[in-house]
Order: sequence, then C-alpha cells, then structure tokens
Amino acid sequence: MVACPICGEKVREKDINAHIDSECKEYVNIESELPQTAPPSSTQKASGVANFFSTQTPRRVNTSSHLKNGLPSSPLAPSPAASQRPLGLAPANSNKRSLETVNGEEANDDSIPSEPVKRQRTNVFQKVAPLAERMRPRTLDEVTGQELVGATGVIRGLIEQDRVPSMILWGGPGTGKTTIARLIANTAGCRFVEINSTSSGVGECKKLFAEARSELGLTGRKTIIFCDEIHRFSKSQQDVFLGPVEAGQVTLIGATTENPSFKVVNALLSRCRTFTLSKLTDADITSILKRAVEVEGVSSPLLDVAMIQYLAAFADGDARTGLNLLELAIDLSQRPSMTAESIKQSLTQTLVYDRAGDQHYDTISAFHKSLRGSDADAALYYLARMLQSGEDPLYVARRLIVVASEDVGLADNSMLSLATAAYTSVEKIGMPEARIPLAHATVALALSPKSTRAYRSMNNAYAALQEPGVAGLPIPYHIRNAPTRLMKDMGYGKEYKYNPDYVNGNVKQEYLPEKLLGRKFLEVDDLGTKIDPDLNGALEAKEESPCDNIEEEEDERLQQLENQDLIPEVDG
Repeated sequence: MVACPICGEKVREKDINAHIDSECKEYVNIESELPQTAPPSSTQKASGVANFFSTQTPRRVNTSSHLKNGLPSSPLAPSPAASQRPLGLAPANSNKRSLETVNGEEANDDSIPSEPVKRQRTNVFQKVAPLAERMRPRTLDEVTGQELVGATGVIRGLIEQDRVPSMILWGGPGTGKTTIARLIANTAGCRFVEINSTSSGVGECKKLFAEARSELGLTGRKTIIFCDEIHRFSKSQQDVFLGPVEAGQVTLIGATTENPSFKVVNALLSRCRTFTLSKLTDADITSILKRAVEVEGVSSPLLDVAMIQYLAAFADGDARTGLNLLELAIDLSQRPSMTAESIKQSLTQTLVYDRAGDQHYDTISAFHKSLRGSDADAALYYLARMLQSGEDPLYVARRLIVVASEDVGLADNSMLSLATAAYTSVEKIGMPEARIPLAHATVALALSPKSTRAYRSMNNAYAALQEPGVAGLPIPYHIRNAPTRLMKDMGYGKEYKYNPDYVNGNVKQEYLPEKLLGRKFLEVDDLGTKIDPDLNGALEAKEESPCDNIEEEEDERLQQLENQDLIPEVDG
C-alpha cells in the first residue's frame, strides 16, 4: 500500500498509475485491519473521512452521505435490510450502488472480486471487440515486421535508455502505428493520452498540457500524447504543441499515413524525429493470421495454410484488413456446406488508394511514366487500379492530354486530338463505360512514337526568362501592334513585311529582341542522345534472337515451295 501524492488515499502500489489516471476515483483499496465496531479515534474525528476507508471497495465513494456533524455515522455496521438481500444487490428504491454489501461481514466472502469494476467491464468489452483489436500485441516482442522496435531497433534502444523523444510514425494503414505508440508508453511507464482532430481543439490541448505539468511535478511521471492521423490536425492545433514539446513537458507521438514533410508544419517536424514503418510483407501477415487462429482456437479444415496465405495476399500489407478478413472467414467456415471457393468469393478486397494522398500522386506518376516508356501493359494496370479505387476519370483524361503533347508531341500530332476526344467522351458518358475510351487512348499513346522536341523547346524558352534582363526586353517596333494613329506615328508596325504577300512567304525579317538575335530555343532532335548502358545486353540478345532464325527458316520454306511450283501465281 502506498499513499497517493494527490489525494492521500491508500492505494496498492501496482495500481497507483491507474489510480492517478482516473482522477483519484478508481483503484482505491480500504484498510481492513481496524475492528468493524471500534469507535472512531481522535485522529479519525479530525479527518472526518479517514475512518470510512476501512475495507476494500471497488470504487471510491462520496462519503458526504455518511457524515453527520463532521463524524462518520457508522457506515461499517451492516443494516438489517442488507443482511436480508442477496450479496451485491441494491435496494429496489435506490439508484446508487449499495455500500453495505461490501462493507459488512459479507465483504470478507471470497466471491467478491478484488479487482475494480472498471477492469471487469474492460474484460467484457475485450470479448466483443473485433479480432483485430483482440490480437493487438501486448509487448514490443510481439510486434511483427517492424525492425524499429526489434531487439536491436532504434526505438527499442531509446526506450531502454529512458530517452523516448517526440516522434512522428509514418506508415501505411495496419502497420502498427497505434500499437507501437501504446507499447512505448506502457514500456516506459509513462502516462498515456490519446487525442484526435475531431474532438480535441486548442483549448483541450492546453488543458492536457497543464495536467501533464502537474503530473510531472507531483509524481515525476512523464506524459505521452498520442495524436492519431496527425496530418488531419489544423495548423493552429499543430502549433499549440510547439512550446510544450520543445520544453519537454510532454512527449508527442504522431501517427500519419501521409508524407509528414507535406502534412506536418515544419516547426513541429523539426522538434520530432520521424520514423518510417515498413509495409508488412505477406509472410508477416501470414504469421499474424496463424497466431490469431491459434489464440482463437479455430479448428476448421477450410482455414488451412493455403487459405491463410490467400487472406494474407488479399490484405496487401495491412494487418488490420487481414485480421478482419480472417474474422469473416472464421464466421463463414462455421456454416454448413461452405467451401473454400465460396469463402474466397465472399471476400471483398479493399484497395489501398487515397484520392488526396501519396497513393494518388504515386499511382498517376507511375501511369504517366509507363506511357512515356511505351509499356502498354503497365499503363493499363495503373489505369485499372485508379478507376477501380474511385479515382476521378476526368483527372485521368486530363493527364492523357498532357502525355499527348509532352511525350508523343510532334511524332504523332493526331494523338492530341485523340486524347481530347477521350476527355469529351468521358465527360459525356461517365463511368463505368468511360473506362473504354480511356483504355483506347492509353494504348494508343503507349504505342505511339515519342518526341519531346516541343516540350523541351518550351522549357528552353522558360529558362531564358530566368536570366537577368531577358524577361523585360523591348519588343521590336516593326512587329508591334499599331491600332491607333499615335502608335503608328511612334513607329509601331513600321517596315513590317506581311509574309503572305511574298513568294512562298519568304522575307528577311527578325522577330526576336535585339539582345536575343541568333538565340535558338527549338530543339533539333525528337529525343535525347544518351545511351542506357543496361541496354547492351538486351541488344546483343536481340541480335541472337530466335525470331531471326524463324524468319530465315520461313524464307527458306517459301523458296522451296516456289521451286516446287506449289505457290499459285497471282496476275498483276
């Protein structure tokens, strides 16, 4: 038993942290050494409340109803009605939990649990929680697929040295960000508080900082504030953390699925260390699912190794998705006449794609580069992936127009018209039929010859504008517009030669400013002149390709047929 530094009550040593977290309302144990009928001592009379806490009780109780004239009104003696009621039942006309059943003689019965009621409720909730929640690792050693918290991991070393810094955990869904944050707090013995952007404003955060300062001053225990999906916090919410984090009053652990360099303010990012969590492999997910099957005690021939591996591949690196799929498969396997194929058909894959996040930009980048590299198969894969995940088809169509001018360009001018027509078609018919003109334009652009001549030439002109004094050079007078008489008198348009008036439109006339005369922006070659050294092996293999031998054999066969007059002659 130890005395709480805040309320002064006697609490078991192992429950002191939980008692403080509950604002001194939970985990209060009562001394049972005093006789139940002993009169209150002078010390107890002075305190007024101390005599009330004499035996164990599951909850801290408001003692004002048992005080009379500043002294306890003998709450230790059981009432007659209490002895006639079954243990643990309150009077029918009472809305409050009965105290006599735990403070009388029956309180010594072994049937009364020694653990607080709150913990019993937690166990009940644990049973009805989803499988993904029940299978959360309870120690750092149980975390799968993350070397950061492994035996030689960086985060494990910081915890062992009691030097847990403020950090940002960046990783995909289901990689263990929340679990690792909770285990860090539990392993380091820190007070743990979870907040989210929807319910925690600036005022709530400041209140948490004040509580953290009081906790640190009274007990010396640090406070870890866990911000899940920190990229959804506003700039003002993120800025409020700057002072407390820099002063060490709180330790911030933020979790995000987005690139923190774009979503977290630079001032806060500089005060935190960023750790990137690895995407879980199929082997990691398989290990997690096998452990869940063993813990749950499932024994179904349908949930064999092949089915577990199928679910792991379906999860795509997301442990939560894998466990949810396993939970569904367990329920389905209990049904009669259920087969493995029926279970597979009942599962719905959750495609990992965020239309406003990194997946959005990474996928469209891969799509564009596949078109540029003339890989129609890869381009179709990324196109289907975007459309299946709910991407705006007009966004994809706009990118096709860009590819038509940037990458195909002058090599095939008709591709720009095709891409524009594809955009119009998508706009008019919508999904799901819009996937057809998008696929049409995608394959055509991928198979077209490529020329970046116009694109690179435009970039040359833009680069020239960055040079000192080039952007503001005066336009030559003879090609200036002269809509008024005054402008004509000033020489605007004077001596301009109208090309259509001359043979073949050929005239001797300058169009660039005088300082840029002779400057060339238009590129000569359609593509660059570099040679990829990795192509040497491919070119040699191509020279020895069996296709050449096949063509030679075909020519020889045709020649033999001609010699045997087996090929009919065609007139003309």
